[in-house]
Amino acid sequence: MARHPTLAPLLTAADDPAGTLEALRGQGYRPLRLLGVDGPRALVRAAGLLPVRLVPTTAPTPMMDALMGGAGLSVRGKSLLEQLVGDGARPDPILITSADNEQPQVFAALRELAREAGNRLGPVHFLDLLHGGGEQAARYNAVRFTQLREWLAGLGTPVGDVAQAEKDEARLRVLLAQALGLRRAGQLTGAEAVRIVAASAILPPEQVEASLSALLADPPPPVTAAQTLFLTGSTQEDFRLYDGLEAAGTLVVGEAQDWGRPWCAGVTPLARRSPDDPHTLIAAARAAGATALLHAMRPGDEAAPWDVKPLRAACTAIGLQFLAVTWDGNGQMPPALTTFLADPVAPVTPPAPASSPNPDRPGGGRAALKPPTRSRKSLSAVANFGQFQRDWFAALREQVAAGAPLAVVNANAPQEILRAMDIPFVVNQWWASIVAAKQQSGRYFSLLRDRDYPADVEAYSAQGLAAAFDDDTENAPWGGLPRPDFLAAVTGTDATARIFRQWAMETGADLYLYQRSFDSRWQIPTDWWEDLPGDWDQHLEPERLNLMEGELRAHVARLETATGKRFDPDRFAEVMDLVNEQEEWYRRTRDLIAATHPAPVSIVDTMPATMVPQWHRGSIWARDAAKALYEEVAARAAAGDAACPNERVRLMWVGRGLWSDMAFYQRWEESHGAVFVCSMYLSLAADGYIRHHDRGRDPIRALAARFVTMGDELRMPTWAGAWHVRDARIHGVHGAVALTDADPFVLRALEEAGIPVLRLDLDNYNQESADAAAVDRAVTRFIEGLQT
Repeated sequence: MARHPTLAPLLTAADDPAGTLEALRGQGYRPLRLLGVDGPRALVRAAGLLPVRLVPTTAPTPMMDALMGGAGLSVRGKSLLEQLVGDGARPDPILITSADNEQPQVFAALRELAREAGNRLGPVHFLDLLHGGGEQAARYNAVRFTQLREWLAGLGTPVGDVAQAEKDEARLRVLLAQALGLRRAGQLTGAEAVRIVAASAILPPEQVEASLSALLADPPPPVTAAQTLFLTGSTQEDFRLYDGLEAAGTLVVGEAQDWGRPWCAGVTPLARRSPDDPHTLIAAARAAGATALLHAMRPGDEAAPWDVKPLRAACTAIGLQFLAVTWDGNGQMPPALTTFLADPVAPVTPPAPASSPNPDRPGGGRAALKPPTRSRKSLSAVANFGQFQRDWFAALREQVAAGAPLAVVNANAPQEILRAMDIPFVVNQWWASIVAAKQQSGRYFSLLRDRDYPADVEAYSAQGLAAAFDDDTENAPWGGLPRPDFLAAVTGTDATARIFRQWAMETGADLYLYQRSFDSRWQIPTDWWEDLPGDWDQHLEPERLNLMEGELRAHVARLETATGKRFDPDRFAEVMDLVNEQEEWYRRTRDLIAATHPAPVSIVDTMPATMVPQWHRGSIWARDAAKALYEEVAARAAAGDAACPNERVRLMWVGRGLWSDMAFYQRWEESHGAVFVCSMYLSLAADGYIRHHDRGRDPIRALAARFVTMGDELRMPTWAGAWHVRDARIHGVHGAVALTDADPFVLRALEEAGIPVLRLDLDNYNQESADAAAVDRAVTRFIEGLQT
């Protein structure tokens, strides 16, 4: 029940969105389900449609649980998909934006479900808005808005006076901000305020204005609380956190989260955008009358934990009480939060870390599934890779010590321009694999935790940051990673930008972030691997290519200014040609292994044989290493040599490799004749990298074509599912073994193709020794089931 009559219409709409939606349909409104806090509501209304906020609920998700096997997709993602395609879902138009990194996955999942079910959904559109700013982003967004207008017009009503709709939207937001200002006088609780925001994103503008005007004319009586909080952290798409906090006797007087007061001004933090400056945020907290700042993180949020350190430091500097806690607002309140709400100045005992290093291992490193044993390698072609890597890295350290600039880049960032400009670089994920292989991951987790950084959030990508704090010369892998002068990454996850910004802050490195774009087409080819190598310019969206090409050129100019080096187009073309040659050799190797029974080699050979040269792609050594791999595999196949002479079961590995325990893959060869014959590493090299620049095409644009799809092949529904099924079929696998982070649509596609899948509760970096026996039993049972 509403605390005051003027609150009732707004709170009712927020608490019963489904009932409100049905009522609006009965009133003659044409709803459009809008997923994305940054959705262009004025443009939608100008097309004669009512934008209605779509957020996850706590309702059961039986259809998605059945489709996904109950695992793999987030609770949020399953809820959203259940609402859109579950029993009783209406065929309303659906508009999805890229406000966070999960929403493109939701769109792609809808696209795949519709393709499988004969497209029984209503019209669906994806609006990929960039929030990083800059000329390239502005041009990209303009194209996407034009496409949205065309889609809206195609729904049957011409787009009308957008300017007037925008004025109406601005007037509504001003009125909304005034209403939320009642919190300053204690006349509105945080739980009421966040519901008012939600109702404003559901109801028609005229109804919202009437309710807000009534509220301002007759506000509720004041409420009092001993503790006033300013809320930051994860986006709150429901009201449970606010309700839980205020039930405990505190008052949420302001927030910096997408569905709170920032939405009134049309300026929301957005997970993919830069976090708010801590000092600006603290100023907002003080203006709201907060006595403490609470950074509340949802379970599974990989971005918010990286904001804790700067927020804590800024609050400590001015004496504002601060707590960071993970809580979904449901169930029992965490003890640290209970203590904090009772007495915010009392010392708070931090919770035990989610993962702790094993003190029994050398260097404090984490135990692998079993005490690591050396895997058996079959190929002489890769025998010198380890020595080559050590020699190369030692030479790189000498170059850097002598004054050469060093770049560290994520695996999904274009490295070819650095190769062409002779700028030494290290790939972040390669370094992480070295840390794992040297059993130093536990110590690196501690290095992060000791400096108030999360150690269990995107750990694989954070090891370079941890290296900045490693002054243990005895245990530092290969002497340690030198401090970088340049950092580069594509903002492929919500956490990536945070990790790299903190890394740049700690080291003083110049940071360049490429903006991640997403394919917005409702129909895409499922056999992309046939077309992209030679005809990428015919099969990829030109706006995505334009964006990446523009950012590549901007990065080149920045590097030229910073280093004094000149980018030579002819040298760059040579690098691109060497990469294409290298990947062609990988394609021939992959196809040969797939066609040969028993397999001449296993992934114990092909994973390092692929990835070590991949970190050096564009060099003559890497091209020749790929060729030597093919020649030796071909010789083994011709001679009848096999990774497992008694091969009876062929397995696919889905996900990142267990670099700290490669012998895992050979554990069932002798006992069961089970061989892991394929993984993403060789197959992605074969299908994901080749981009020819013949027929007068620009090599820079060809490089853009290589990287706009990077990641789609592995995790994006339709892209990834069909590719994995094709790979499983050509290799003749009997089953697939998958890690925790494997894409659920990939696993579902494999199973629907008749390929059994074993899902392991395991990731490639945090491997607890306590899981060893259970994992071994699970794999053994799975293999034995395939043999019956």
